[in-house]
Amino acid sequence: MIRYLPLFALMLSVPANAATYANPVDVDYRYNFEQVNEGVSYRTGADPVIVPFKGAYYLFLTLADGYWRSTDLVTWRFVTASRWPAEGIVAPAVTSDGERLLIMPSMTGQGAIYTTSDPASGKLDYYVRRLPNLPGAVRSGFEDAIKPGQVPPGPWDPDLFRDDDGRWYLYWNSSNVFPIYGAPISMADGKLTYGTPRESLVLLDPARHGWERFGQDHSGTLPDGTPIKPFMEGAWMTKVGGRYYLQYGAPGTEHNAYATGVYVGTSPLGPFTYAAYNPVGYKPGGFVQGAGHGNTFQDVHGNWWNTGTPWIGYNWTFERRVGLWPAAFEADGQMRVSTRFGDFPQRMPTARVSDPDALFTGWMLLSYRKPMTASASVAGHPPTDAADENPRSFWLSPSKAPGATLTVDLGAAKTVRAVQVNFADYQAGRFGDAADIYTDFRLEHSLDGRRWSPLARTEPPRRDRPNAYFELPRAVRTRYVRYVHGHIGGANLAVSDLRVFGNADGAPPAAPMLAEASRGRDQRDATIRWRRVPGAVGYNVRWGIKPDRLALTYQLFADRVAAGEAATLPLRAPTVGQRYYVAVEAFDEAGVSKLSGVAEIR
Repeated sequence: MIRYLPLFALMLSVPANAATYANPVDVDYRYNFEQVNEGVSYRTGADPVIVPFKGAYYLFLTLADGYWRSTDLVTWRFVTASRWPAEGIVAPAVTSDGERLLIMPSMTGQGAIYTTSDPASGKLDYYVRRLPNLPGAVRSGFEDAIKPGQVPPGPWDPDLFRDDDGRWYLYWNSSNVFPIYGAPISMADGKLTYGTPRESLVLLDPARHGWERFGQDHSGTLPDGTPIKPFMEGAWMTKVGGRYYLQYGAPGTEHNAYATGVYVGTSPLGPFTYAAYNPVGYKPGGFVQGAGHGNTFQDVHGNWWNTGTPWIGYNWTFERRVGLWPAAFEADGQMRVSTRFGDFPQRMPTARVSDPDALFTGWMLLSYRKPMTASASVAGHPPTDAADENPRSFWLSPSKAPGATLTVDLGAAKTVRAVQVNFADYQAGRFGDAADIYTDFRLEHSLDGRRWSPLARTEPPRRDRPNAYFELPRAVRTRYVRYVHGHIGGANLAVSDLRVFGNADGAPPAAPMLAEASRGRDQRDATIRWRRVPGAVGYNVRWGIKPDRLALTYQLFADRVAAGEAATLPLRAPTVGQRYYVAVEAFDEAGVSKLSGVAEIR
């Protein structure tokens, strides 16, 4: 029998006219050059760092040959840098000392740190032209020969942190063998000096922490069943209320389980304690899957945000995108990141918001599994693949000439508020920036499928928009939404998902009824089972370490759980010995149900 507990929710209204956004973040992701010799072409973005500086925000990604600027966290403009290493920059540490930005690439030797006091211009200078050797580091390729007191080559996946007293610290490493390291540093007169102690700070413990197991849904294996140790990477330090939050990405970027964890200490180099509420950034379900390896920052209104790296992986293992989710640090010290409906439209706040969950617009997905038609299709890539909420399947047009169309039938007249067009790279044949790499198209709508009216379109300045998101200036009552092609930079026109958001008529679904919330013999595994709700499009399984703070969400669609009267989620993220609570909500095109009763997972 399940024992239910009361749930108290804190909600704060957000202005209805606030601008909205949807993940993946709508930036002009760059074509990767690493597989040019193999002919593997794809757009990608990963390992995001967003840094506020002089009233604007600057976004840095892996292998982008530049960075982005925004004044509102919604619209981003690419900035071409005046100098950039030929091999690109991977997983950079970016921070501000109040006067300038500092940009430190990942490295396995003696690289440079760049700086700019005017990042909007793109003019970069050297802050440190050549770093000293990392003390105790072995040469790249010789990690297997490391002796006590030595460290891997680096610093790879670095993070620069300046404490309130002005002292600097460096955190680094990416490995499925070695820990994250930290050290005090000093930077002056064009030099960086490593101080002591150089500490081994934290290491994964997948035998206790279920979510740290590698693989799809923490399977612990590669797709072929080969066991593999999980990876720990992407350190990021945040100080709030006298606490030091050392964040890290795990267990690996290649699957839906990529997440952000945190250890907490009272000094920059620890000791650190594993947070009982881990993981903090976690999004294994939905269209956008994966939330690990990003950063945490505060906007101009004082709201906290967390970034991460969702996974696509169709063309190459490391084909990825960028996610942005609201976050909070609770009065008791708990860090949380809200990924509930984390790939549906969210409002961008224009003032301080106390509850990150309150930023959800309530605009529901109207296009899931709806009938799709196209002007033409290539065999094996039908129009219906653009309505399955899967970025690894797509509609493929036999021609990319202007005028090709893709149309979704919503089934009835509904209130449409936003549309997101997600493009896929199929034999794109591009490996760098070029003037003809941009996206141009228009969206139309119709009530009867015969008479069409404008809905939205791309506008100057033209740029590439692999995940183009359009918030409509006003709600539109319509049934059909049509994509009309203009231009794309790749060799082929492919759309992974044409996502339409708004609301259908009627009441939200009924609340689900929990039937089981149990731990397995292996306490890292749990089973959550609930009664199906007729007509539900999907469910959010919400869980956490407190019955009134279910901070984590696993979203799944109703047609993707086992058939039968009950729906089941095998949850493989719990920590051994930690108490958890769970509840389930259902959603459809009209809205979201009330939450089920809250039960302890026993």
